Amino acid sequence: MKFFIIIFTLMAALPAAVHAGDTADDAGKELRMAATVGENETILKLLNEKKVRVDEPSKFGKTPLMIAVENDNLDTVTLLLNRGANVNKRTVAGCTALTFASENGYPGIVAMLLERGADISARTRSGWDSLMISAQYGISDIVEQLLFRGADPKAVDKNNKTALMMAAEKGHADAVAMIAKWGGDVNARDKDSATPLILAAGEGHDDVVKVLLDNGADVNAQDALGATALMEAAENGDEATVKTLLAAGADKSLKDSDGKTAADIAKESGHDKIADLLK
Repeated sequence: MKFFIIIFTLMAALPAAVHAGDTADDAGKELRMAATVGENETILKLLNEKKVRVDEPSKFGKTPLMIAVENDNLDTVTLLLNRGANVNKRTVAGCTALTFASENGYPGIVAMLLERGADISARTRSGWDSLMISAQYGISDIVEQLLFRGADPKAVDKNNKTALMMAAEKGHADAVAMIAKWGGDVNARDKDSATPLILAAGEGHDDVVKVLLDNGADVNAQDALGATALMEAAENGDEATVKTLLAAGADKSLKDSDGKTAADIAKESGHDKIADLLK
């Protein structure tokens, strides 16, 4: 109820604001406010009468188009694009309109932005593209849409993580399966040489572990410190994942850089039942 009261108040204030604004900055704020609530008549007045720039940004670089996208105002997105909004403008954090559409899971807006020339490989300052962002949130329909439109499933961020690795670490089994189907590398390694399987096991995502194994993940891969997925699961006391990995052929005798096996790690972590499983 509170949300609708806020929106109603904003919409009621808009007509007066159009006439009251004396500066370009005021008019820019009005345009962004109108984009927030999808008040297209006000947007047209501001563009036609006040001659406000269609891409007038906030101090953080967020444009009216980005704001309309973020609020799922498809008609407003269409209007702004038709009036020349730059589909690839960036915020100070490097986000584009496509970033916001992907993060929020708006397939119709994603499709429109791509049709209007949105850069599918554009990166934020963190090095994330739209595929990575939708994968982290587990928005499988957006993941599939972006892959179908040409997103690179093997692209990496600043930590050498792929979209598949991000989805695996966050526990999004459907997104992992989707990216693997489109050519994502289930044995890719991040800056610490961890694989998607090691990351998923470390976070206790047994369903993701199963998907990765079904798609050819190396059950005995070791990271830079010699840790395996089995060691990660053992340290966490994750019996289900330990059993899944053992059934897939995990080598109990492997040692990390400290010379410890998965059984040693389980014992040290107080997981005696797991340690017994690993003897």
